[in-house]
Amino acid sequence: MTRWAMIADLRRCVGCQTCTAACKHANATPPGVQWRRVLDMEFGTFPNVQRVFVPVGCQHCDEPSCMTVCPTTATKKRADGIVTIDYDLCIGCAYCAVACPYQARYKTERATFAYGQASAHEEKRQDDSRLAVATKCTFCVERIDYGLEHGLTPGVDPAATPACVNSCIADALAFGDIEDPNSNVSQLLAENQHFRMHEELGNGPGFYYLWDADQGAAGHRPAAPAGERDDEERTR
Repeated sequence: MTRWAMIADLRRCVGCQTCTAACKHANATPPGVQWRRVLDMEFGTFPNVQRVFVPVGCQHCDEPSCMTVCPTTATKKRADGIVTIDYDLCIGCAYCAVACPYQARYKTERATFAYGQASAHEEKRQDDSRLAVATKCTFCVERIDYGLEHGLTPGVDPAATPACVNSCIADALAFGDIEDPNSNVSQLLAENQHFRMHEELGNGPGFYYLWDADQGAAGHRPAAPAGERDDEERTR
């Protein structure tokens, strides 16, 4: 059984935000909506202080909290582990946004544009089906499905790989089938120390982080902050 997963190597990420820009371009998200964010964090105690950049977004969990609270079954998990949203079923109640421990969901009530009025490319890519409903990272599922239909390998062939992974200038992001022991992601996890965010919650996220055991004072792992949701576009 295929299980798609993403890896971020925190030793390589330089915080350039290219993945964020690539995601916005590929998915035409409105201003203030970032399905792929990069947190700029510092941790440790002076003088042993370190800075780390942490890509975050939907974790495509094995046990998605967002799915169990959805009253209309709009949120679903595919057999390959990708968590999706059916915009035709979503009623915009935002229960999923409240339940998600990774702050990965957004809700845009009305069409917004970068400079007030819609530019030509914004008009062309405006999608009213994504207004007043929950949205989030999809692992660029349409690219994955297209690639599989045409004999491509997601995570290897760019046309079948999430846009954020393709764009990473530091090769910090990787994508592939974690159930395949010979895949790129399986080999990275076998060869490196790694962790997942908030594993204690039992969601089973499909997003892994590489981080040396001896990094930081006493080997501390960077943890996602409790809240950074000052954007009016993000649903509380």
